Amino acid sequence: MSLWLSGLAYAETKPAKTTAPTAVETAEDMPAGAGSGTKSISPPKGGQVVALADGVPEVDSTSFVLVDFQSGEELAALNPGERVEPASITKLMTAYILYRELSKGTIKLDDEVLISQRAWEMQGSRMFVELGKKVQLEKLLRGLIIQSGNDAAVALAEHVAGSETAFVQRMNEVAKELGMVNTQYQNVTGWPAADHYTTARDIVILARALITEFPDRYKLYSEKEFTYNNIKQHNRNKLLWRDASVDGMKTGHTESAGFCLVASAKRDTMRLVSVLLGSTDENSRTESSQRLLEYGFRTFETRKLYKAGDVLSATVRVWQGNKTTVAAGVIDDLYVSVGKGRYDQLKGVMQIDKAIDAPIRRGDVLGKIVLSDQGKVLKEVPLLALEDITEGGLWRRMSDSVQKFFAD
Repeated sequence: MSLWLSGLAYAETKPAKTTAPTAVETAEDMPAGAGSGTKSISPPKGGQVVALADGVPEVDSTSFVLVDFQSGEELAALNPGERVEPASITKLMTAYILYRELSKGTIKLDDEVLISQRAWEMQGSRMFVELGKKVQLEKLLRGLIIQSGNDAAVALAEHVAGSETAFVQRMNEVAKELGMVNTQYQNVTGWPAADHYTTARDIVILARALITEFPDRYKLYSEKEFTYNNIKQHNRNKLLWRDASVDGMKTGHTESAGFCLVASAKRDTMRLVSVLLGSTDENSRTESSQRLLEYGFRTFETRKLYKAGDVLSATVRVWQGNKTTVAAGVIDDLYVSVGKGRYDQLKGVMQIDKAIDAPIRRGDVLGKIVLSDQGKVLKEVPLLALEDITEGGLWRRMSDSVQKFFAD
């Protein structure tokens, strides 16, 4: 059967089978030739660009993905699931864990952090902290984010977890928690190391979590410069100077990883996140990222179809429960990415499982919502129970067993 409700049709279906540093050495992550002899992840070869619409620009990258922040949909991608070296993109996770600790109160911005020998000796990009000195945590955080300081990263990790090794263990635990299934960290800086890898798709998961959970902390990524120890350094994300809508996030570079950039931009109510990995030089990664963002804003729009808690059907049949029906809908806001001017062509259908038995808990999957444009499926999302249904009494269960037999 089929019923139109709030623009959505639904149909019943059977359930699915379920050395001392100097100010001269300011390479982005590491000086040329550093890390030689270290086993690295080979960059992906070739591949095919996959996109929701034509017009994807040519970009200099071995792996990239462009995502609509609100809907989570991949608008264009090349090798997004291939394991690559993340270089200093690693520091997004370093910062994410620091933000968690700040929100829990286990550390504070005015903490005085002792600079160890290991932190002081870090090579590559640094904020140039001094051995044995204490530095305010807030300054180290700015050095980590704006200057991409490897020394700041190690000092902060040691302050939080006692050692970099212990902090890295947390990084890997949090990666699994977030669903970053193809990510493994070996250090807090992105220095080349065997089995230190991630994917463009996993980086998007982390970027979205960081922006969503810590919007106030995220503002640091838009700051263009930071001066510490009388050394002024500029944010290496050149898009901050070229595009006023860009407000983050992180650059990275090593000889083996190439030039990398995670960028985020917001225009009106639409935010995009691009991850570009393995570019050949600094200017190319900037220009390629800019072209990806322009493509996304020019080609797509983000629409909210339903807000959290909206009931899409109040009459989904439940068997053997204390009630015969359950309200179904969405628990979180539901966004979709559509081609500009094509929102009116969007069609939605609810496919509801036939054999839904009590007990049911709020958030249980009852089917799915399928959104399409001219017969092409754009998105499928779970249709969820919006209430709890307990198991019915003996008579109800017996009666429903008979009715369900004949209904099937």
